[in-house]
Amino acid sequence: MALTKELTDKPFQLFPFSYFCDKFTVAKSTLSEDVQTVRNGLAAYDLGIIETVAGASGGVRFIPYHTAKSDNQFLGELCERLNSPDRVLPGGMIYMNDLILNPQIVSRLGEIIMQRSIELKPQYIMTVETKGIPLGLSAAKAFNIPMVMARKEARITEGPAVSISYLSGSTKKIQSMSLPKKALPHGARVLVIDDFMRAGGTANGLCELAEEVGAEVVGVYLFIAAKEPAKKLVREYASLLTLRGVDETSKAVDIVPEML
Repeated sequence: MALTKELTDKPFQLFPFSYFCDKFTVAKSTLSEDVQTVRNGLAAYDLGIIETVAGASGGVRFIPYHTAKSDNQFLGELCERLNSPDRVLPGGMIYMNDLILNPQIVSRLGEIIMQRSIELKPQYIMTVETKGIPLGLSAAKAFNIPMVMARKEARITEGPAVSISYLSGSTKKIQSMSLPKKALPHGARVLVIDDFMRAGGTANGLCELAEEVGAEVVGVYLFIAAKEPAKKLVREYASLLTLRGVDETSKAVDIVPEML
């Protein structure tokens, strides 16, 4: 299975061969055969890739990689579940906590985000409490980079913080969010991630907060983005799913995957 240069260049955690030799008390020749067996198994079930790096500082690393066909199928099945009429809540909202709080589901979503935004080369994932945390942490794990979290209330306990006020695009209310000054180094490349976006107020607030502490926002990724309003407060973004409409009266939901 061929990897893109962006994936192979990504510094996924590398384990030296000596680590496994010492751990399992095996020779390198035997270990090579075992690595090939694991590699074949992962490839057969589309669970990821085992890559070996030659040289004195080489070793073995696991890359959470899936085919586009497999990812599209996964997102399509997720849409089928989200489009169930019993998920419609008052106010035209969609119940999705059981999905974004499911470890298997959110782990795969994080891996898909990593694959689809690897070229952005982020150094940090940034999200906001509370529903964005599972998706942000899963994406950070897939990227093998840290995650930072903004709080919606001024109750930072990690030292001096930067706070901003932003306009919620959906409620049209002024809200605030805060971030510890030490959370992001100056000039850090940040990928903003959140669970849902309607008009983009929260996502835009996260971008402004990151830039306020001197970081560079390289992209915005959502689990679900509403099609309307067409004009968002955040200029550029990507999403895994798109909410094209929801009818609270008829309990009709129309969520579609963003295919590759």
